[in-house]
Amino acid sequence: MLNIYDQEEGLTLDRIYEELVFPECPRWRDGALWFSDCHDGRVVAIAPDGRLLDSFGVPGGPSGLGWLPSGEALVVSIADLCVYRRQSDGSLIRHADLSSHHRFHANDMVVDDRGNGYVGEVGFRGGLEAPKSTVLLLVRPDGAVSVAADDMLTPNGSVITADGGTLIVAESLRHRLMSFTIAADGTLHDRRLFAELDAEAIPDGICLDEAGCIWVASPRARAVLRVSPKDGVVDRIDTGATRPYACMLGGADRRDLFVCLADTHDAAVARKARSGAIAFRTVDVAGCGRP
Repeated sequence: MLNIYDQEEGLTLDRIYEELVFPECPRWRDGALWFSDCHDGRVVAIAPDGRLLDSFGVPGGPSGLGWLPSGEALVVSIADLCVYRRQSDGSLIRHADLSSHHRFHANDMVVDDRGNGYVGEVGFRGGLEAPKSTVLLLVRPDGAVSVAADDMLTPNGSVITADGGTLIVAESLRHRLMSFTIAADGTLHDRRLFAELDAEAIPDGICLDEAGCIWVASPRARAVLRVSPKDGVVDRIDTGATRPYACMLGGADRRDLFVCLADTHDAAVARKARSGAIAFRTVDVAGCGRP
């Protein structure tokens, strides 16, 4: 049975941080929610009650986030087509160059417990050229870059299961979630379908729960969808007039579903409106895996 939580039932998402430009790529780490305000050029960390804890600028605009085993943060730069590493003194250095494989707008990333990062990209200029397939990249802890999977159309949000053995990627413009087996050396194998979505549900940022379901932020549907590999969409949280672009399960017991909201992804309009926000709702099943 599909459960629907929406404004008509009085179960709206609770906003805890507002006046952002375009929040994306949320991560729960050490009691804080980290996210990229992509079009404002900053990575931000807040407490669950909305208190600002940290903020730093990223050249080219930040997107995907992760951490090395050392605790150093990794940040994808959208326009610079690279991954930056934030050192212990707060300075940024270039960790990996993606430009030999990625063409346009490096995007989301998930980092495993060994420091391997899996990075997607948009790959084409929407409205100016036809959609083009691209590659999902593997960035090693030392910054070496190789192709992890080819023929991907807008590889976007991604998660790694708790056992570290499976990567699941939102392939946005193919309206589906794809799974890969992660080998011991970090390479990907056995590409297979996790779930097919309908045309309304363009999957963007995603997160994983302990039941093996994926929460999917779908900006076109103006909803966050909980997707089962067997039963399809089993839960839906509508977001009204605003659009959800990413989500993350966090909080003390990882049952707080944090959602990144914005009215538009158009950078110029978003910078003027500053309508972006972080909201949350407590759900029944806790998060697991990475991010």
